[in-house]
Amino acid sequence: MSGDVCIYSWPCSYYLDLEKRWVPGKLSLLPCSLKFTTDRAGEVLVGLPLSSIVEIRKEASHFIFSAITVLEKGHLKHWFGSLRPSRNAVFNIIEHFWRELLLSPPGAAAGVTPSPTTRGQELTGLMASSQRRLEDTAKVLHHQGEQLDSVMKDLEKMDSDLDVADRLLTELESPSWWPFSSKLWKTPVEVKPRESTSMAGSEPFGKEGVVAKIPAIISQRTEFHVKPGRLTILVSGLEIHDSSSLLLHRFEREDLDDIKVHSPYEISIRQRFIGRPDVAYRVISAKMPEVIPLLEVQFNKKIELPQEASVLRSTGASSSTERSWSFWHAAPRLRGCTTQRELPAGGQEGGQLQLQRDQPLLSERETQELTQILTKLKGLALDTETELERQDEALSGITAAVDRATLTVDKHNRRIKRLT
Repeated sequence: MSGDVCIYSWPCSYYLDLEKRWVPGKLSLLPCSLKFTTDRAGEVLVGLPLSSIVEIRKEASHFIFSAITVLEKGHLKHWFGSLRPSRNAVFNIIEHFWRELLLSPPGAAAGVTPSPTTRGQELTGLMASSQRRLEDTAKVLHHQGEQLDSVMKDLEKMDSDLDVADRLLTELESPSWWPFSSKLWKTPVEVKPRESTSMAGSEPFGKEGVVAKIPAIISQRTEFHVKPGRLTILVSGLEIHDSSSLLLHRFEREDLDDIKVHSPYEISIRQRFIGRPDVAYRVISAKMPEVIPLLEVQFNKKIELPQEASVLRSTGASSSTERSWSFWHAAPRLRGCTTQRELPAGGQEGGQLQLQRDQPLLSERETQELTQILTKLKGLALDTETELERQDEALSGITAAVDRATLTVDKHNRRIKRLT
């Protein structure tokens, strides 16, 4: 079941208060709960919903051994010790998912079981997911268009600089008795203010280039050094920040080598170097299922999905539902911890089928919602097509401007060689 997906697990010991002893086992973090399982019998001793946790603290048993305590509603306290790889690493990951669940909508935090969904609701959900994916793609495309506009402005400034260089070379090539020499030497004075305006214009563009920001748990090389931070997705790359918003590393889009998706909640980012160690970060986040589709759009040739997702993509799908389904959609999200519906029993199957036949496939309300979503999808598709055509024209203009600039630079180089 999707609700039983294990995000992370650690070897540890649990303190049995009744028997006054520590029991070795494994602590598992699920999307909406914590679970402790013993090593010998495989018995589940503790199953805590994250929504029922009041406090998570780092303490020490007998003032010596480090441990994590989890305070549940009703003042029930649970002790977990001998945590590997380290107490701080386990604490940071559990606290991150717990805090993100507290910040989620009240219905998700309370773990309310939803009513069974109809075909119309499932279809509406699929269309809404497609709309979100298209909106994310349009956002990335919009930022890409802004980058092309910025490149075109830089080329225009370069063209004006080449005009200034042409006038200066003309002055140098003219004889000393030429009467108009004093006017030509005064033209380069305007170069300095243009630099400040270009810097001022580039700062807002950098801020607008942010596609998404998510809180995350960051680790580099080893699992021992795990700390809270932030992952920022830009049009031009990725940025890793710590909890103080200090930039740890920036992965440029061209320099980034691969992004490996280990689970719907965990990815690793790597940049290779020659002659020195690679730069690699491991990122864990409760909001990672919302970001992986963006990463797939941004870095589709560099992202490596798990085997089950790759098989689903390579074999294709026979229906629209299977085509839109992916492995991160199958993972339960913290904002909607739902339970999977069970199949009806054999005795109730006939009545269930008869009830489904009597009810219409789509209600009037669901039809209106689908109509609104399809209208928005049509508008987004038309806007995307218009933006793509505009960017094609911009690319043609950039290509022509680069060719002109290259010819002008070559001509100026030949004139400089003649002067020297």
